[in-house]
Amino acid sequence: MTEPVSATAHAHPNIALVKYWGKAPRPGNVPASPSLSITLDGLTTTTTVTLTGREDTVYLDDRPVADAKIAACLDNLRRRFDIPPVEVRTRNDFPTAAGLASSASGFAALVTAVDAACALGLSAAVRSDLARQASASAARSIFGGYVVLEEPEWQGRPLLEGGAWPLRVVVAVTSDTAKTTSSSEGMRASAASPFFSGWVDSTRDDFAAARFAVLERDFERLADVAEHSCLKMHGLMMATRPALLYWNPATLACIQRVRALRDQGVPVFFTVDAGPQVKAVCLPEAEAAVATALQEVAGVQRILTAGLGGGARVAGR
Repeated sequence: MTEPVSATAHAHPNIALVKYWGKAPRPGNVPASPSLSITLDGLTTTTTVTLTGREDTVYLDDRPVADAKIAACLDNLRRRFDIPPVEVRTRNDFPTAAGLASSASGFAALVTAVDAACALGLSAAVRSDLARQASASAARSIFGGYVVLEEPEWQGRPLLEGGAWPLRVVVAVTSDTAKTTSSSEGMRASAASPFFSGWVDSTRDDFAAARFAVLERDFERLADVAEHSCLKMHGLMMATRPALLYWNPATLACIQRVRALRDQGVPVFFTVDAGPQVKAVCLPEAEAAVATALQEVAGVQRILTAGLGGGARVAGR
């Protein structure tokens, strides 16, 4: 009896240093503004796609789930390619839907595994385009190191290899609970905020400044623009009706601790996505001190550390 065809892909979440929050008024799940991110190496989504010949089934951490976004991603792929029914088994080694970009790594891994299982032979640029249509940040997780997502193609593109400027990321996990308002829902609501147009316009300047800082390896400049982008995004969220408050007390305490470290001369800055986890980005020599300081903050459940990793890939390649 012939074994069913399957393929396993690995992908890592990415953390946006210049963030996007909101969609352009056009089809294709296109961001309203460009973004710049780093892909992490210490957190991994592993997804196996098996061609079953039966109806689609999806398992998250070995539990069957009905996921509308995964179903929509598969439907979108089938509009372009001949893809039979599949079994999808996906697992994260970090909290899911809790502000650690699990959708980015998840859809990057899914598209990469489908490509391999069905022998589609897609380029990384095409996989990035397809992943973006499911989750815009997933377009960046197709690639490793420093990645930009910008117009007009709105496909992820490598800016700088991680090894060329090997920053470290210390993640303070303050909650494992899935957020009550998804990023997609939150972005739709924020589009009505009076601050939205200002956010979109100013993000383009932030993007240009951060891109220059990365290419020049200018840590202080990158720290300044990344923290500013983070706080502006959360300001927009808070000015949304109803207000989007993703932080908890430990989130704010970690931000204050990072700012205190930086005032003391430690090369570190913070960023926070749509969730309560704080990511402290630092030079390698500061990692131990930053991790120790954040572990001491009340409410921090655990510390994760990561470097800059590679893009989505098929297992064994």
